[in-house]
Amino acid sequence: MVYILLFILCILIFIFGMMIIRFGLFNLSANKLKDWLIKLTSTPLKGMLTGTFITALLQSSTAVMVITIGLISARIMNFPQSIGIILGTNIGTTFKTELITFNIDRALVPLAISGALLILFKNKKARSIGMLLFGIAAVFTAMKGFELLAEPLTSMEIINNYILSINDQILLSLLTGTIMTAIIQSSTAMTGIAMGFLTAGLLHLDAGIAIVLGANIGTCITALIASIGGGKESRLAAFAHVWLNVLGVLLFIPLIPTLTDNASFLAETKNVQLAHISVIFNVSTSLMVLPFATRFGKMILFFHDRKPKNPLT
Repeated sequence: MVYILLFILCILIFIFGMMIIRFGLFNLSANKLKDWLIKLTSTPLKGMLTGTFITALLQSSTAVMVITIGLISARIMNFPQSIGIILGTNIGTTFKTELITFNIDRALVPLAISGALLILFKNKKARSIGMLLFGIAAVFTAMKGFELLAEPLTSMEIINNYILSINDQILLSLLTGTIMTAIIQSSTAMTGIAMGFLTAGLLHLDAGIAIVLGANIGTCITALIASIGGGKESRLAAFAHVWLNVLGVLLFIPLIPTLTDNASFLAETKNVQLAHISVIFNVSTSLMVLPFATRFGKMILFFHDRKPKNPLT
């Protein structure tokens, strides 16, 4: 029971770290971000590049989607402009997945102390940098916790049996990634958890890949919630995000065995292999849709903006 509580604590620390990293970066460039989203979305390609950059900067695809939906709700941006941004958020989110594979254990305490001290400053820029440093320390501390707790957790029969079961069932792994991400509201945290079990040698790579694919679906929940009451075009943007990830996952499920067999060519360690495969998935799906962005938008309109026929006419 203690290990479960510690694991939950690590999840909370990870999410807290990502949140204050986001706050710090947003405070450093808040006004510019919205201007870029509005001005640099005239074509799907520009929108994708803008979405990629801002998502990488904010370290949250969900945050960018919520901002985008907010701008659409305020009629500052329209649905077609959001297509490119949606493609870009999937690419931009891979930066943080790659980031958490680095080993900076020795720097964690100095980062946390210097970050905490800077947060106490009155200067807004200093406080924002402090948030960034302290958040990085929190995220990497949580990652270390995932790794250290993975083996003790699997000593518990119920968790051990579940890990063994998802190792043998790709669809169950996919469902696990989707549900867990929808609950904790962070695909990166879910990926970090999978990396911890991979590093401990308890999770198979193919199951880890399926969990990450599921996490891409689970992360759409926040955008759907944010679109409620935001008007028709806000809902369309949220649905587009769902369709992009669901179709991408359906396309990649048959490729999981191939990706697993060839993962050793990408990196030596399992956690880095998983991070690289996440990049391949997100970049590939966005680039495949980009040439058909207009048609993709029309498909969303066809399925989600069909006016009911009047039975009296």
